[in-house]
Amino acid sequence: MAKRRKNRTHLKGQVQREEVASNVPKSFIIKHGQVGSSINQLVRDMRKVMEPHTASRLKERNRNKLKDYITMGPALHVTHLLAFRLTPIAPSLKIIRLSDGPTLTFRVERYSLMKDILKSSRRAKSIGMEYLTPPLLVLANFPQPGPGTPQHLPLLMKSFQTLFPPLSPHTITLSSARRVVLVSYNAERGTVDFRHYLIRVKAYGVSKRVRRILEGASTSTKPVVNLGSEKDVADFLLRQRGMPGPDGYESASSAESEAGDHNTVELGSDYVGRNNKKGQKRAVRLDEVGPRLELRLVKITEGIPGKEGNVIYHEFVKKSKKEVAEQKANIAAKEKLRKERREEQERNVARKKAEADAKKGKKKAGEEDEGEEEDEEMEDVHEMSDEDAASDGDAEEADDDDEWDDEEEITDGEDEEDEGLSEEENSESEDEAPPPKKPKFHKKR
Repeated sequence: MAKRRKNRTHLKGQVQREEVASNVPKSFIIKHGQVGSSINQLVRDMRKVMEPHTASRLKERNRNKLKDYITMGPALHVTHLLAFRLTPIAPSLKIIRLSDGPTLTFRVERYSLMKDILKSSRRAKSIGMEYLTPPLLVLANFPQPGPGTPQHLPLLMKSFQTLFPPLSPHTITLSSARRVVLVSYNAERGTVDFRHYLIRVKAYGVSKRVRRILEGASTSTKPVVNLGSEKDVADFLLRQRGMPGPDGYESASSAESEAGDHNTVELGSDYVGRNNKKGQKRAVRLDEVGPRLELRLVKITEGIPGKEGNVIYHEFVKKSKKEVAEQKANIAAKEKLRKERREEQERNVARKKAEADAKKGKKKAGEEDEGEEEDEEMEDVHEMSDEDAASDGDAEEADDDDEWDDEEEITDGEDEEDEGLSEEENSESEDEAPPPKKPKFHKKR
């Protein structure tokens, strides 16, 4: 039996080598507030999209607040926080750049889950090893920066770019390009379309049936196609699905390649899959796996929630120059007040620390004085003990002089008188003693 490989507590794929790079963005994807099962599933799908540089097993609790994630994110080297929330109008998405902002707020116009996309697809897709490497980001239909370009679009494009690791053509390997995230701007609707695809590489210039024969002959794991029921190999190669054999005549729809000339490439190095070797010509296909989102940008603000700054862009609220100036003045006043309070707190902490140190020093000095007084008292006690010892010696000598002599005698008359008195006292005590009480016995019923 093969040795079990630990995957749960270890880093995946090339993540261990890439963790050293400080420019790799990491993200938290959470739900904020009470949401339904669909939003919960959407959060899990987005975590798969952002793999492997995201907390895919993040456990959320009802008592956790948005402030908790914002506070703990920088300590865990998290650069982005994506929070989904359900509002009375529609679901919303916040993209927060930790720890200084900006914060982008989107309204989710429409969305589809991964399971919905996979059910609507004709071909079943095996999903597994593709999520060990980050996806490639493709930005489409965004206007070039210029005088006539809205000011929020370059910032919007930059925000999506910072969500994923930057590409390095000199160090990236072809086999690590397994997924694509497409972010397309729709100028007519004013929305952003978010798509997620898997990259598939197929043989070019042959039909599906020919490819099955070639792939079956080149590998030992897949059995060779069974042609025992066919009269001619052309019946298998040129037959359309569900149609009888064309008796050797070729059909254009069955013989043409699945890919055209516009999406064929020559592999620069070995790629995953059968016969995908360096220098071979292959057709590239993108299979959508979801989730699919249509986002409308509502607001861009400086800072993070709880420390909001100036509103850079708002879809529905337009302010005059005077109102913008007043807003900037209010924000500056709040920031000044916050700074003053922080400085006051630092001064108070420094003052209390100095007082504690001074009190500790006084206590230590008092303990030293008490130690000196105890030493002096101990010396006095030793002196007094010596004097007491001398006096005790004199007293013992005096007691020895006062002891009885062995030659002294006691007369018998005095002893007899004492004995007579003791007998009389005993007789009187017997007469005065009360009579004994009779014992009581209880009869048994």
